[in-house]
Amino acid sequence: MNTTTTKKPSFFKGLTGQILIAMLFGAVLGIIIHNSTDAATAQSFSGKIKMLATVFIRLVQMIISPLVFTTLVVGIAKLGDIKAVGRIGGKALGWFFTASFISLLLGMFFVNILKPGVGLNLSNIDLASATEVTAKTQSLTFENFIEHIVPKSIFEAMATNEILQIVIFSIFFGLAAAALGEYVKPVINGLDKTSHIVLKMVNYVMKFAPIGVFGAISGVFAVRDFQELAITYFKFFGSFLIGISSLWVVLILVGYIFLKSRMTILLKRIVSPLIIAFGTTSSEAVFPKLTEELERFGVKDRIVSFMLPLGYSFNLDGSMMYMTFASIFIAQAYGIDLDLGTQMTMLLVLMLTSKGIAGVPRASLVVVAATCGMFKIPIEGIALILPIDHFCDMFRSATNVLGNALATSVVGQWEAGDEIETALTDTI
Repeated sequence: MNTTTTKKPSFFKGLTGQILIAMLFGAVLGIIIHNSTDAATAQSFSGKIKMLATVFIRLVQMIISPLVFTTLVVGIAKLGDIKAVGRIGGKALGWFFTASFISLLLGMFFVNILKPGVGLNLSNIDLASATEVTAKTQSLTFENFIEHIVPKSIFEAMATNEILQIVIFSIFFGLAAAALGEYVKPVINGLDKTSHIVLKMVNYVMKFAPIGVFGAISGVFAVRDFQELAITYFKFFGSFLIGISSLWVVLILVGYIFLKSRMTILLKRIVSPLIIAFGTTSSEAVFPKLTEELERFGVKDRIVSFMLPLGYSFNLDGSMMYMTFASIFIAQAYGIDLDLGTQMTMLLVLMLTSKGIAGVPRASLVVVAATCGMFKIPIEGIALILPIDHFCDMFRSATNVLGNALATSVVGQWEAGDEIETALTDTI
């Protein structure tokens, strides 16, 4: 009798294990460089080693536009009519705005309870470091936001990876294709095959993920004195971690309410995307991999291709929580007392102005700076959180990925239930 058994692949041979090892080695190398070289050498090393992360993120960005366009057009064309698009879109936006409100509210709650900005020493702030962020707030107005939603050129939107603009064009293109029916079926089939080619490219690009994470982590630790940062920003970072951990608890509990035991399977599926987002501080970097994992989880491709691009523009839960937390923290540091009404107004402003921000590093800081300006809080206060922002960004990027995976899975389950109910009704 043959008793041979198939060996399970070692954890450390898988992508997740490799990324964790890369993070560890990156941190160790960065700390060694920081402690054994002068500041100029460490800065030079950081700039060069971070190129590994830059190359990885650029490789991912290279395939985002064609992936969003092809999958979303095919998904909408398969939905078949405007009614189906409107139904799924309504569910998606309802979820997104509810999740955003809860995330913003959690940030506001914990910053008011823990008061990390009260009594902070402002004498050693590097205001020059905030210039890059504050300069971008001038273009962040309601008018510019509305203009930014609608693309004037799909090629420009694709060239700059403006996901929301690509989504708008793809929705129109998909609806037009669905209206034309059989006549354009060869085009839809061609785009469907193209999307599979792009997803195959994802597998090749993801092999570079551990190297990219290694470069990102070692580059940060080479120029940051982790011990000094931990002591100086212990109260801010500790309070933020309490807030973001509470948001994770809420999201996971909601997941178990809607998905039941399948939530455990979903969490296992998205471990790799979560770690990549954590290491690179970019939820955008895992968009293609997350698409693949959600389809493997069982969400229909047309739902994934519709939900994820929308989620990356409207459902950045980690960033939402951070925005109210950081804005009120800066007000506390400058001794500015904001009453509950003002804070709720700020929350609603953030709810609107944050929609459409890219899932890339430091995008949320621009919104925070603009919001501070609206409420007469010194926007140079951004310099207060810049030294620790990278570490906060690791957690909020991973939270964004969790939130979008959950939203897509739940809406996918709702749609599957509606389809079964419709099918049963039609057979009666």
